Amino acid sequence: MSDQRHPGARAVQSDVGLAVQTGPPPGGHGAAERGLMGRVLPYTQLAKLEFFDFYLSILVVWSLLPVTQRLAGENLLALSVFLIGEAGVVTAVMVFDDITGYLDGSDRANYLGERSGLRKLQRKPLLTGALTLSQAKLFGYASLTWGVVVWGIGILVAPHRPPWAVLLIALGIFTAVQYSWGIKFSYVGLGELLIAATPMIIVIAPYALVTGEITALVMTQALLFGLWQILVSSYSNTNDIEGDRTVGRSTVAARASKRGNRLFIGALTALDFAIIGGSAALGYTPWWFPLAMLPVMALRLRQFVGFASNGNALLARRRGVNVHRVGVGALVLVNLVYLAN
Repeated sequence: MSDQRHPGARAVQSDVGLAVQTGPPPGGHGAAERGLMGRVLPYTQLAKLEFFDFYLSILVVWSLLPVTQRLAGENLLALSVFLIGEAGVVTAVMVFDDITGYLDGSDRANYLGERSGLRKLQRKPLLTGALTLSQAKLFGYASLTWGVVVWGIGILVAPHRPPWAVLLIALGIFTAVQYSWGIKFSYVGLGELLIAATPMIIVIAPYALVTGEITALVMTQALLFGLWQILVSSYSNTNDIEGDRTVGRSTVAARASKRGNRLFIGALTALDFAIIGGSAALGYTPWWFPLAMLPVMALRLRQFVGFASNGNALLARRRGVNVHRVGVGALVLVNLVYLAN
């Protein structure tokens, strides 16, 4: 496949060169960038493997299973296959998002010149020149094909195949990949909705494939899993307002005023607390669920209050990633204790 670069790639590479030169001096990475590792590393960066948060959905689903079903061979097989397929779909989403950001210039605007150290340029191998556009496209289509095929196999080997769950998986594949590719949902004002819905699907669907049903407890945790992703991306979008507005990416942050965007993030933060407290009040989760989630709520409050006081969106974004991971750990512990009775 020929290496067809975007017309603005030469200018991008020039700017990248300046950005890299002002970073840490070279020397310690030469050996790592040669040979097999040097060829594989850019693909792992393109796939954003350091952000493994989506893949934690399977751990949540496993902990939600009844105790007697957690070690059943057919259930472990179904969850394992779903996770392997999920890796393909999520990778495709990341790859196509980077391709679009590279072609329309938004990644160049949002990443070049970043000096805080909170978001590394190396995460964008198209910008650094570590991968060509042709290589990225091939990797994206291969990842999507892998995800679709493996998820199809997962449906076949699963103990249950509720039609609604199968349709949900198909819908998830169709919409997730087009977050910023094809229809480009994030460019028409539906990005936040999609960021919430996709994580919810990868909790609900595998649980349904294993058990054949859905419960209020599962729905509550799926809602939290999706909401926690928005409470990462909303801060990221806040940092990227200028670049997103330039290319027409219609995020809430890009559309709203500074105050309106802060109110939106504050409302999402309050919704997090409301779901945790409300689910216990309604009996969907154990009465002590809010107590178990106190560390998560404290970290969430710190995230928002810190952002409101210093305006550092990237720091709030990093804190959101940490809150998500602590939250998943809390959910798993709650499930192991609650469902043991």
